[in-house]
Amino acid sequence: MTPGATIEEYVATGRRKTAVASVRLRPGAGNVRVNGRDAKEYFHNDTLLIKALSPLEAVRMTGRFDVVARVRGGGPTGQSGAFRHGLAKALTAYDPSLRLQLKQFGFLTRDPRMKERKKYGQPGARARFQFSKR
Repeated sequence: MTPGATIEEYVATGRRKTAVASVRLRPGAGNVRVNGRDAKEYFHNDTLLIKALSPLEAVRMTGRFDVVARVRGGGPTGQSGAFRHGLAKALTAYDPSLRLQLKQFGFLTRDPRMKERKKYGQPGARARFQFSKR
């Protein structure tokens, strides 16, 4: 590589529940790393891995990019959803013509579902203490 040359890199942030993923996309051989570990190792459940990498499958670009992501907060499901959202946004930054296709699959929509807060005077978000008439 010549001095002063830059590598094309596309960066995007994805969110789901309380998880936040910062995803970097570079042209490469298809290596996917999450928090310094291989994606297959990090998302140990096959369902989570398939869900996380589904934007690449949808636009048929599976082996064309190296993906490096940093994921914080939430649990495994939220983290894989945040990764998926960030990956879709990074693909859109790479090629804006992919936006319509990714949007049809629902990858660019931020999932707004969050845990509902516990209310005072109740044991949980919706649960009530047992009612006694007498």
